Amino acid sequence: MGQTLLQQIESGCDALDISLADDQQLKLKQYVELLVKWNKVYNLTSVRDASEMVSRHILDSLTILPHLKGNSLLDVGTGAGLPGIPIAIAFPEMAVTLLDTNSKKTRFLQQAKAELGLENVTVVHARVEEADLPKFAMVTARAFASIEDIIDLTGQHCDDAGSLLLMKGVRPDDELEAIGSGFKLQDVLPLDVPGCEGERHLIRILKG
Repeated sequence: MGQTLLQQIESGCDALDISLADDQQLKLKQYVELLVKWNKVYNLTSVRDASEMVSRHILDSLTILPHLKGNSLLDVGTGAGLPGIPIAIAFPEMAVTLLDTNSKKTRFLQQAKAELGLENVTVVHARVEEADLPKFAMVTARAFASIEDIIDLTGQHCDDAGSLLLMKGVRPDDELEAIGSGFKLQDVLPLDVPGCEGERHLIRILKG
């Protein structure tokens, strides 16, 4: 299984024009294998097939790498660590905080951090609106709520000159109109995920 996954990760990175070292690609493969193992007991994701995890989780997360600017990132509602763990593997100098309310998922995240040697990762088990956290250059979320709700819940954790990076499926034009004061829409970028059908978009929202 391992070599097939590595080849899939390598070809996916090539398609995305993303350059990762061999050890980074190996860590991504090991992360998928951990997901498969723990998913049998903890139900971390509805995706069961390892190959499908590569396309729907790993490559999907990597599509936003070219749009990251800053040295700190908060991944809200990270679940099994998406997109936070792939980002942390790709950018070992970036401080990545993974936040989730589900204790089973944060236990998995702690294990993944240890096994993959991700010293730049911090795992937080808390509700985002109650968490005592520093300010971050970037806050990312894989669409766990509406854009308006995500801003209300996470905006306080964003630097004054920071940005929210929200991953959505179909372009949510109605939600974009509800962006309130203190934040402004930078752009909406279509994402092309190798091996995945359906629309994917990255919504970049600036604070200030």
